[in-house]
Amino acid sequence: MRPTRLAPYIAPLGRRAFRLLWIGQTISAAGNALVQIAFVFAILHIGGGIADIGVIAAIQTVVKVAFILAGGVWADRLRRQFVMLTSDTVRALTEAALAVLLITGHCRIWELGLGAAIFGAASAFFGPAATGLIPETVPADELQQANSLMTVSSSFLYIVAPALAGVLVAVFGPGLVFGLDAISFAASAISLFRLVLPPRNLPGRDKFLRDLAGGWHELAIRPWYWINVCAHACCNFAIPAYLVLGPVIAARQLGGAAAWGAIAAANAIGYLAGGLIAMRVRPHRPLVVANLVQILSILPMLALIPPLAAWVIAVAALFSGASFAFLSTIWAATMQQLIPDRVRSRVDSYDWLISLVAMPTGYALVGPIAAQIGNSATLVGAVILIALPLTLIVLVPGVRSVRRVNGQLVAPPLREPPSAPLAQPVEQELR
Repeated sequence: MRPTRLAPYIAPLGRRAFRLLWIGQTISAAGNALVQIAFVFAILHIGGGIADIGVIAAIQTVVKVAFILAGGVWADRLRRQFVMLTSDTVRALTEAALAVLLITGHCRIWELGLGAAIFGAASAFFGPAATGLIPETVPADELQQANSLMTVSSSFLYIVAPALAGVLVAVFGPGLVFGLDAISFAASAISLFRLVLPPRNLPGRDKFLRDLAGGWHELAIRPWYWINVCAHACCNFAIPAYLVLGPVIAARQLGGAAAWGAIAAANAIGYLAGGLIAMRVRPHRPLVVANLVQILSILPMLALIPPLAAWVIAVAALFSGASFAFLSTIWAATMQQLIPDRVRSRVDSYDWLISLVAMPTGYALVGPIAAQIGNSATLVGAVILIALPLTLIVLVPGVRSVRRVNGQLVAPPLREPPSAPLAQPVEQELR
């Protein structure tokens, strides 16, 4: 049988380990996409209000921030698939317990808050481990396609999930959706348990703070990495201006919720398209191209300032979504290839930490800032905060030096020697 033109772009699915990982993560992403909608209705269903929604969301974020660096340390110390499996098991049990409480009518606000806290803690261990695990399932030259496949499946689900979740909640109540989420995490855990991976040298363990410092050192000696993290943090800090003020402007000047729903849908479709583009395009200087493409994310903000017609803003949002997906895919594949395996999850956990702090901070500040200087001026400030760092970063020699040579990514020389293992590596683990 002749191979199809699509075959090179979905090659990672031909590898059993990645295929199992992708199937499990796609199923759990489906559950997550549904439950994000159901969680709000669950709070309202048991008598909570807007304040409770905000507090519970804040609890989950704060707990995730508190544990994310620990998640990176343990993901480097242990077999990453078992860290992820444990996280999925905890989240499955948490969602199952909440489902039972909601279905039986015994759920209270504090129990939803406790569930969100446990969920946030488990997610903090899952994220850095997942970033580190993908390179164990595919060769380096397929990492970009592997990350693209993850992006495409999750973005598609987030397009269809809101409508489906609304129907399920309306017909069966939020408890059923929590039950489906629990099943999705159980499916992910099963897929992780079935993974058979090549042996990996596990680094020896030292004191927790020294392991944590080792991850920071590996980040600090790579300017191309931490400069990108800082630029992306500026984007994460600024984007809430669009997410908060966009619905307000839509309600006042564009016709209401239907207009904003169309804009949000266009953004989600763009995200899916960006993942598909990243599956095919392999830039010679990936960080230069990806960061320049990310500047397109300012388009819907600029379109909101007059504001322009809703359909124009939707087109701008489509390009914005595509730029975010393209950057995130290229960035993940680049760091997975250039950060050593023994510290990959720890280094990634600092990226997670900065992102988790930047966006909630932006959400907290955008309202007061807009009240003082107005919506338009706030959006202009957000545009500058995104476009300026992304433009300047491509002028940095270290960022430009990350390039492909004979099909392989290479990075500029390190500023200092890498940190030596703080203890002797243990013998290769057996699968």
